[in-house]
Amino acid sequence: MERSEAYGFSAAISGAFLLSCLLFSALNREQRAPYMDEAFHVPQAQAYCEGLFQQTVSGFQRILSTLTLAMFPTLYFFTFLYYTDTGSVFFTLFAYLMCLYGNHKTSALLGFCGFMFRQTNIIWTIFCGGSVVAQKLSEAWKTELQKKKEERISAMKGSFSELIKVLQFLTEYIMSFKNLVTLIVLTWPYIFLVIVFFAFVVINGGIVVGDRSSHEACFHIPQLFYFFSFTLFFSFPHLMTLNKIGNFLQSVRKHLIQYSILIAISLFLVWKFTYVHKYLIGDNRHYTFYVWRKVFQRHDLVKYIFVPAYIFAGWSLADSLKSKSIFWNLIYFVCVFAVTVPQKLLEFRYFILPFLIYRLNIPVPPLSRLLLELTLYVVVNAVTFHLFLNKTFQWPNSEEIQRFMW
Repeated sequence: MERSEAYGFSAAISGAFLLSCLLFSALNREQRAPYMDEAFHVPQAQAYCEGLFQQTVSGFQRILSTLTLAMFPTLYFFTFLYYTDTGSVFFTLFAYLMCLYGNHKTSALLGFCGFMFRQTNIIWTIFCGGSVVAQKLSEAWKTELQKKKEERISAMKGSFSELIKVLQFLTEYIMSFKNLVTLIVLTWPYIFLVIVFFAFVVINGGIVVGDRSSHEACFHIPQLFYFFSFTLFFSFPHLMTLNKIGNFLQSVRKHLIQYSILIAISLFLVWKFTYVHKYLIGDNRHYTFYVWRKVFQRHDLVKYIFVPAYIFAGWSLADSLKSKSIFWNLIYFVCVFAVTVPQKLLEFRYFILPFLIYRLNIPVPPLSRLLLELTLYVVVNAVTFHLFLNKTFQWPNSEEIQRFMW
């Protein structure tokens, strides 16, 4: 920066700060009493300063939860590099927020911005539209249950036979022309964006913009298992509680045959649909290289040994989302499947958005679990940055300094 530019920058910042101070003083002279929402915030702050934490703990937990997610290691690291992840996450979550507020045209526009950062984000645009549909379906389902005088609405989250009833209801609802028109009217901005996406795919000759030879789509089912494991690790204070483990074991005892069949199917899927990308075994800068070499390549049977852990991780993830409707869960897990399974490369960055959307939709955790989660993230971040900055190395055929990273 030129000296004159530096002086100009300093003058501009100082002037803006001085103006802000004058405005702050003027507003406080004119408006002495708490105004609008300040009437709620000021007593909370006073209670906090007086040590009456019980009155402020709920708000504090929400703030701490937000801070914790901002420190989520895989995302936090890439905010310091020129990668697409930060912009991708920002616009996608912003789109989801606008969807929750009912601003669907704005949501679709922001979804388009997210799509421009990463083409697979079209899946989360579909998720936004799907969450709108899920809400309408939940309302209709509750009405259906009331008509049949079934008082336990939560029963739709139970057995396989009840799931069949829900699927029958879903089919009948969508087959109604009136209902279909209603859903289209509600979600047309998302439908329009999906049409734009398909037009792009046709014009581009595929979804990939960069090196197509390194981004081949395949039916890589274990990616779903890897995502469950990734989520279990980074969310273990919420997913590995003694209560959850006990409930899981009880569920296994109660439905032993079903779990046995699920294990058999999972073993088959791991056997037939495990793929190893050339980057996974050829680039020793990434953590996944060492996970694969030191764990999965130890023995051919290792990849099968983890199947019970995969099932527990998936069950615990679904259990943590039981406060959401079955229709919301259906669209979420379909989108997770669509965004992970076609990827041949095991890459932790692909798990960021599905993880954050899961994490944002569970009930606000207790303070102790949040603090444990934040501690985990801080430790992982500290190790990650230490390795990146201080444990450099060189390849024999290159003079460039190499660094370890996600």
